[in-house]
Amino acid sequence: MSGIWNDFNSAQSNSNVIPKGTLAKVRLTIRPGGFDDPSQGWTGGFAKRAATGAVYLDAEYTVVDGPYARRKIWSLIGLYSPKGPDWANMGRSLIRGILNSARGISDKDNSPEAQARRRINGFGDLDGLEFVARIDIGQDTNGDDKNEVRGAVTPDHRDYAALMGTVALPIGTSAPQSYAPQQITPAARPSQPASAPGNAGRPSWAQ
Repeated sequence: MSGIWNDFNSAQSNSNVIPKGTLAKVRLTIRPGGFDDPSQGWTGGFAKRAATGAVYLDAEYTVVDGPYARRKIWSLIGLYSPKGPDWANMGRSLIRGILNSARGISDKDNSPEAQARRRINGFGDLDGLEFVARIDIGQDTNGDDKNEVRGAVTPDHRDYAALMGTVALPIGTSAPQSYAPQQITPAARPSQPASAPGNAGRPSWAQ
């Protein structure tokens, strides 16, 4: 006996993760951790400090539109690790990409205006930003797959225009050739960042 209701090898996997490499417009919410260090520019209670001494932003990304609309991804943005500078460097690189993506700045643009738009007054300026994320897959503390955001798509990418428009396009779909980067105004932010269930995984630098 054979058939789709007898042989389930061809059935779709029940994995709940968004496929690795998916590009989608997301909204960033920083879940407050209450840790400040004004000497580092960490103010407003946005940073979190782990028992190990690692400091990070607890980020929640909500997919704005497309086939995964309203799906949420929880990931950490490294600020400091007692094990070395790698995690903080990765965090700064991600934030640079987020600002480039949200504010329509080419990563290659080093003009005074572009440099000014890559500066923030504090982490509160990041809360509520919408940008194009490249979705990745990591593992939680149980070894199960979970989505993460480790990179942002900037106007240099051919799909950026369409993705920042109304829908998230399949990978490889070209954006309109006539697109010019739009002037994006910061999204309205609540006075207190939204809270959500805790993140299941934590990078090795934070352990």
